Amino acid sequence: MTDLTAADAILAPAKPATKPARPYFSSGPCAKPPGWSPEKLAVESLGRSHRSKLGKNRLQYCIDLMRELLRLPDTHRIGIVPGSDTGAFEMAMWTMLGARPVTTLAWESFGEGWVTDAAKQLKLDPTVLRADYGQLPDLNAVDWSNDVLFTWNGTTSGARVPNGDWIPADREGLSFADATSAVFAYDLPWDKIDVATFSWQKVLGGEGAHGVLILGPRAVERLETYTPAWPLPKVFRLVSKGKLAEGVFKGETINTPSMLAVEDAIFALEWGKGLGGAEGLIARSDANAAALDKIVAERDWLGHLAEDPAIRSRTSVCLTVEGADADFIKKFAGLLEKEGAAYDVAGYRDAPAGLRIWCGATVDTADIEALGPWLDWAYATAKAG
Repeated sequence: MTDLTAADAILAPAKPATKPARPYFSSGPCAKPPGWSPEKLAVESLGRSHRSKLGKNRLQYCIDLMRELLRLPDTHRIGIVPGSDTGAFEMAMWTMLGARPVTTLAWESFGEGWVTDAAKQLKLDPTVLRADYGQLPDLNAVDWSNDVLFTWNGTTSGARVPNGDWIPADREGLSFADATSAVFAYDLPWDKIDVATFSWQKVLGGEGAHGVLILGPRAVERLETYTPAWPLPKVFRLVSKGKLAEGVFKGETINTPSMLAVEDAIFALEWGKGLGGAEGLIARSDANAAALDKIVAERDWLGHLAEDPAIRSRTSVCLTVEGADADFIKKFAGLLEKEGAAYDVAGYRDAPAGLRIWCGATVDTADIEALGPWLDWAYATAKAG
């Protein structure tokens, strides 16, 4: 159905009858878990020292829940650190790089950020393997005598590594995985990951400012046997007297965390546990991505930036829009936001002009399905305008 919008008889589509119940499709911070409200958060730890028995118990409980849902082996340590995923990844780079040559993989903006850090800040002269948005570099070309830095799931490109098969078990260097849009959405091979980082604001729908650092035994060995040539700020220091600061991985954070953010993460983790843990969270992401795939397949003006399904993200799904430039996408996304049908769906500023729809576990599949007609409306309305 269409309505005449003006005397000049330009046709504009009728607005769909049904909106997504929760139109939150941002790729970070992402939608809160279904049923979330601030009144449901535990608040006993607020106003208390994070070093009190209660504070440390809640931090340890958060760590324990993350370990359980990630199915993290006992060989790997997990700690809460400052600075969101960026802070966690830079902590790993500043404390462990320099012992070996470095290879950096970049196929989106955050990977390029790690290239900049390695090359211009740490001055390590890294080998850089690049690919365009929506593609991957040749993973078989990676020299694993080097330390290797990469994003597991490219939040701004919609491309991800397909699995861990390209990482050899007998690697000499360390694998550093920025996994912020991948944890809780994929079954990660922890035996292939020496360092992983993420933040609560992605797949858990938590709040920002806090990062999570995961260290495998080879990373711990590096920390205890290698001292970087550059000075380390206090918030990066993971070693004391030549030994790993184990307290960091038992809830004794380096600096003061927000206990409100911790309680918010605990809510999301308990919600995920109630779904059956990792399997339930992964199933929700898969269902959401499948629903969006169906929407794309039914429209000739819409496409995937990552054309190969084997490397296509199932969380931060990046879409191409036929004939669109940045101004068109801004108008397109603005129409949806004005109607309360979808928030924050414009692609990342450095990526090719397009849409980005978060399909992580905190989004309901019914809301993805309801989005399809609204995309049609916004596309036709923007073109008519």
